[in-house]
Amino acid sequence: MGLLLLRYGEIALKGQNRAFFLRKLRRNVRRCLKANGLEGEVWQEGQRIYLETGEVRPAVEAVKRVFGIVSLSPVQVVGTPADGTHPNLAAIAREATGVARRAGLGPARSFRVRARRSDKSYPYTSPQVEEEVGAAIVAATGAPVDLSKEAGLEIGIEIQTGRAFVFGEVIPGPGGLPLSSQGRVVALLSSGLDSPVAAWLMMKRGCGVIPVHFSTSPAQTEQVEALVEALNRYAYGWSLKLITLSHEEVLAPVLAQLRELHAERWTCLFCKRVMLAKAAEIATDMGASALVTGDSLGQVASQTVMNLEVISHGIEKPILRPLIGMDKTEIMDLARQIGTYQASTQASHTCPFLPDHPLTQARVEKLEELLARMEGTGGLPGTSKKGSQGR
Repeated sequence: MGLLLLRYGEIALKGQNRAFFLRKLRRNVRRCLKANGLEGEVWQEGQRIYLETGEVRPAVEAVKRVFGIVSLSPVQVVGTPADGTHPNLAAIAREATGVARRAGLGPARSFRVRARRSDKSYPYTSPQVEEEVGAAIVAATGAPVDLSKEAGLEIGIEIQTGRAFVFGEVIPGPGGLPLSSQGRVVALLSSGLDSPVAAWLMMKRGCGVIPVHFSTSPAQTEQVEALVEALNRYAYGWSLKLITLSHEEVLAPVLAQLRELHAERWTCLFCKRVMLAKAAEIATDMGASALVTGDSLGQVASQTVMNLEVISHGIEKPILRPLIGMDKTEIMDLARQIGTYQASTQASHTCPFLPDHPLTQARVEKLEELLARMEGTGGLPGTSKKGSQGR
C-alpha cells in the first residue's frame, strides 16, 4: 500500500464553512477513485487529506484532476520508534536518501531539501533538518546542493506529531473549489476553443455545469460531445450531460423578422440573445442560477463592450463570462492544458446566418426600437421587458 498526501488551498480560508467544503472534497476524491476503477481509503487529519491505495500511480493520474486539490505527493512515512517521542532524524535522512536515489539523483543533478514542522515540539528546527538531511544526501549521491528554485530535485519533509513524511514529487492539481459546492450554471457550449474553457473555469469554481449546445450539423454535435467527454474527466461530483438544440429552429423565427425589417446586421446579436433566452429557460427549469458564455472582450464583432450590453439586455439570469479579460493565446494554452484543444480544433464550423457586415457598436436604445417593430416579439422568451438590471 502507498500513501498520497493531498493538499488544498483556499478551502482553508472558509472559516465556519470549511467543514462543508472538506466533506465535498473528500467525497469527490472517493468518487474519482470509483469512476476510475481504483480502490483506496480517504481520510482527513488536521489540515491534510490522505489517500491510501495499492495503485499509487493510477491514483495520482486520476486525483490530480479533482477540483479543490492544489497539489499531491506520494509520501514515505517515518514513524516514531518505540523508545522515542519523535521520528528519528537519522531515519528521516535515510528515507530521504532513498527517495533521492530512486529519483536518479547524482553528481550531474542538483537538489535542495525543504522541511516543514507542524509539530513545534520537535527538537530540531526546519533549517537544522534541512542541513542534516542535505548532508546525508550529498554523502550518498555526490549531488550538488542548490537552494534556489532552479534545483533539479526538491526533497520535501513534513514533520507531524509522531511521524514524518518524505517525498520527492509535488504534483499540481487544478485547485479551486470542490465541484458542486457552488450550485448550478447553464453553459452555452460551442465546438470552438473558448466556451469549453469557460465551462472548465466555472467547474473549477465549484459549479455544476449544464452544457447546452445549439447545433448547426450532426458533425458539430459530435465534436461538442467529444468536448463534453473531455470536460467529464474533471467532473467528480457532477456529471456533465449535454442538451442539444437545433440552432436553425431556435433562430429562424427571429431571423425572418429581421429580414422583413431589413435589419440583417443585427443577426449575430439577436442570435446570441435568442440562445441566452433559451438557456435562461433551461436554467429556470433545472434550478441553475446563472448562464456562462465564452465571451472574450473584443475578440469578435459581437464581443465589443457595447454589443455585450445589448446581448445581455433583459436576460433574466446573470451572465458569467470567465474569459472576458483573456486573450486568444491564453485561452489556447489553457485548452491544451485541460485537454479540450484537440477536440475544439479538429474541425471548423461557420455560422450559416453570419451577415456580411455585422454590427460592432450597437446601442440598447436602438435594440428597444427594433424590438418594438418586431410584431409579436415584445422581447424574447426568457427576457425581461424591464431591461438587464445591471447585468
